[in-house]
Amino acid sequence: MKKIVLLLTAIIVSCTSTSLYSQTIKSGEKFVFAGSYNMSGLLTHLAQVTMTTENLATSKNTYLHLSCELATFSKWDSFFKIRDIYESYVNPTTLKPSLYKRSIDEGGWTKMEKYAFKGNTVSSKSKRKNRPETQKTFSIGGSTQDVISMFYKVRTLDFSHYKEGQTLSLMIVFDEKEVPVTLKYMGKETINAGNLGKKECYKISIGAKTDALRGKDKNLIWLTADAQKIPALLKFSIPVGTGQLVLTSASGI
Repeated sequence: MKKIVLLLTAIIVSCTSTSLYSQTIKSGEKFVFAGSYNMSGLLTHLAQVTMTTENLATSKNTYLHLSCELATFSKWDSFFKIRDIYESYVNPTTLKPSLYKRSIDEGGWTKMEKYAFKGNTVSSKSKRKNRPETQKTFSIGGSTQDVISMFYKVRTLDFSHYKEGQTLSLMIVFDEKEVPVTLKYMGKETINAGNLGKKECYKISIGAKTDALRGKDKNLIWLTADAQKIPALLKFSIPVGTGQLVLTSASGI
């Protein structure tokens, strides 16, 4: 399931020109996706992915809390139960992260991570099942972000100026290291966007220097071609098979 999240977040362009950004992400959004996996040649609905945003005020700062929860449907829990939570606390305007947390439970295998961002330095803590906690400090680039905040950053980009076939570079931090990713704009297609009906969407192909994603132009995301750029459909190809995430409902937009 972490490969799905990597796909979700491997679509952000590492650009510094503020003219490329057309909006900010607001509090109160909720996106729900049906996750399907190819089993014996048939796409089978196995899980639900829920993404939400909310404002969080502390004594010193106000953050935008980004949350992504992944859970298998109850009828599949006896086969392979998944309960994953990914969270990022970011600046509401720039989406630059201050804190990233990850808690995963996949078939009884557990892992917890916590990343604290300060400038170009990340201090991380990681705890796997039956292993002692580890700590690490490592450097990142100025535009590198965590996987959840990066997913939202793409929705602030103005794709109306992109040319078909154009490729762009980015960098995300995942599993305590930076991962280079490329993005290719592939034009527009009309896609069913759940309760929003049929929508014209930007089609994006994702490539990454990792074994998590396989195939040329096999990992794709469709974002509504409007101000919100809501993810309507994602298709992924990973070492153990193929699948997709289909938007079923979007609210608070």
